[in-house]
Amino acid sequence: MTPARLIASTLLLLLALSVPSYGWSDTGHMAVAYVTYRNLTAAKRNRVDALVRLNPRYSAWQQMIPPGTPPATRNTLLFMIAATWPDEIKRDTRYEADGSDNGNVPPTDGTADRNIGYSDRAMHKYWHFIDLPFSTDGTPVEQPPTPNARTQITAFRKVLASNSPDALKSYDLVWLLHIVGDVHQPLHGAARFSQSTPRGDEGGNLVIVCNPQCGTRLHAFWDGVLDTGGGPVSAMTVGKSLPSANPARAANLSVDEWINESFQLARSTVYKPPVGPGTGPYRLDSDYRKTARLLAAQRVALAGARLAKILNAELR
Repeated sequence: MTPARLIASTLLLLLALSVPSYGWSDTGHMAVAYVTYRNLTAAKRNRVDALVRLNPRYSAWQQMIPPGTPPATRNTLLFMIAATWPDEIKRDTRYEADGSDNGNVPPTDGTADRNIGYSDRAMHKYWHFIDLPFSTDGTPVEQPPTPNARTQITAFRKVLASNSPDALKSYDLVWLLHIVGDVHQPLHGAARFSQSTPRGDEGGNLVIVCNPQCGTRLHAFWDGVLDTGGGPVSAMTVGKSLPSANPARAANLSVDEWINESFQLARSTVYKPPVGPGTGPYRLDSDYRKTARLLAAQRVALAGARLAKILNAELR
């Protein structure tokens, strides 16, 4: 490789690694919440409205709602915005990236799975995913650490179904709303191990793609495939455009099966040509982008439908 190409490749890698990766974009998470809220009973809507009001950012969220918005729509939009809070705190200097690897690996001091509510100033980035490993060339794999998205969804569901204080339920509700969306993103459930990424590709974060400009991480592409770049009103439009979730699949409330779905979809659909076996860069073609948009829409709709069933049945 020439010196110029080496420098260019190095800059490309640094650019890719410097971009944060959060799960579905704000649009995607708010669309999940839109589907959820639409499918709640009237009683459960009132219940989640009361819990969302306890979030410390609630007054700021109210300022994001256009003046004159009808009350029912206003409550829907506030619930949608609440779904973004676990990503919002990653940009808040009052919170810390606990653990190692910029907070993506849980700490070992006993604080990683604590559930104490809004007084907790840890970002808990490792709660957003569970990267089930696979290898394409015989490279040894590493199992994901705990806690992770699987353990936390289970923990939050237990609290919401209990007689715990509403302050804690509010915290767990916004986390559950967010992470259920996350685990339906295929790259929040898989990591590819190979000779080029022997410690795993971090859910596609080490794979570079061109879409059309080069420098995007594969994970970030999938996070933002439904992104409109707008706010909650724009996200509501996305939510309204989603396909209806298959009723039989929406009735499946097993988090293990949700994660396995994402893992299998990552292997069959995400890591497919033009994405190759290494770290790229790979230029995404129109067929790949179209498939990604269709799959993302299905997964977001399914996440929202499943979460609504959980809240209707379990939230107290």
